[in-house]
Amino acid sequence: MQVSTRTRKCSLKKESETLFEPTKHICVPIKQTDYNRLLNNNVAFREYLDTQIILHPEIFPTAIQRGYKFHDILPPSKKLEGIRLRRIKVVTALGKVEVLVITPSFLLPYMTGYTDVVSNALFLRRFGVPFWGLTHVFGRDDMYWERIEQRIGHNSVVGTTIKKVDNLPADVLADEKHTWLNKKKVYVATTVACDCVLGASIATQADTAHLEEAYGHFKIEAQNLCTDYQPQTVNTDGWKGTQAAWEKLFPTIAIIVCFLHGFLKIRDRCKKMKEEFPDLCLLVWNAYRATNQELFIEKISVLKEWATKTISQGTAGLDAILKFCDCSPTFALAYTHPSAYRTSNMLDRHMDRMDRCFYSGKYFHGHLMSAEYAVRGWSLLHNFQPYCPRTKSEQKTKYQSPAHKLNGFVYHDDWLQNLMVSASMGGYRC
Repeated sequence: MQVSTRTRKCSLKKESETLFEPTKHICVPIKQTDYNRLLNNNVAFREYLDTQIILHPEIFPTAIQRGYKFHDILPPSKKLEGIRLRRIKVVTALGKVEVLVITPSFLLPYMTGYTDVVSNALFLRRFGVPFWGLTHVFGRDDMYWERIEQRIGHNSVVGTTIKKVDNLPADVLADEKHTWLNKKKVYVATTVACDCVLGASIATQADTAHLEEAYGHFKIEAQNLCTDYQPQTVNTDGWKGTQAAWEKLFPTIAIIVCFLHGFLKIRDRCKKMKEEFPDLCLLVWNAYRATNQELFIEKISVLKEWATKTISQGTAGLDAILKFCDCSPTFALAYTHPSAYRTSNMLDRHMDRMDRCFYSGKYFHGHLMSAEYAVRGWSLLHNFQPYCPRTKSEQKTKYQSPAHKLNGFVYHDDWLQNLMVSASMGGYRC
């Protein structure tokens, strides 16, 4: 019997142009009972829209400030019984008439379901529950849940998460999460700030050119909010490709080398030194806690002198410490930027959850763009999913989610409806 040798042909082309297009759907926060009551009442519906335009202008296109007209009411949905949507007309600055759809927050894109029906299932993605697990508990099929997450990934990660220009971060962190696509290693270029994932894009190689393209998604989306946006600092590990990519994207940016990564290299080579290791750790972190640049350089000199006298010459441990001390000027640069992140702790926390989710699904299989939408969708779900109610942080008890903490407000008390409204117009300002 002949054995089939047919293999699936998966495209590895990244269609980036499809990522940066606003949608024609305006999502507004409203209860289903209120929506049904207002739908056929032109006066009441206009009054509601006018109020939302005043309260939340960022979820509407700028053209709506010049006024709008009702266009029509679409026929009933074939997917969700009894659901109809209204459309409005606006005139752009160039005089072009655009027809936009008003979508209530209790609906998912493309009428694929109600938010309250899928909210609990998508919440479990926070803990890495794979799609087949969601199917087992909530029904439907695996592709249904996967498509919902990927559809969320079509929205701007920055524009959906950050609703006010003033909240764009001056300091960011960046690193690559190693993962797998069709059994080949790829790299998720991840940008984090303000306890939110603000960028996640797959690079098939870890060189400067590929990382520049992947991290460039953050730049495009951020500059959609503010055309002259330039972060002041970026915290990275010692990978030259990452640093070069950010310097090309933002020529004026200051590269802050992660102090923690430097210590971890020392730890890996010196942890077998049972007697000297505690003193070594104390000296390293005493230097980190220095209150100014001069004191930091002085404590690094003390560390170098101690290591030279205490640790045997020619050992890997001594080489690692001396190399760490020689990099002190790069660590000291953080003192000229007091708000900069000196370690990658915040980034590592998010990437740990990311890795758990990818692992539970046995990484990625299929087209590159499917994986691209998946990592973007995971990022937005991660930013809007609720904090644990038992958290001990006083700040987190005040806020529903990382996005709530960043923006200071929510459009809706339900986390998924809040995400739907935040993703109005695809998260883009136009």
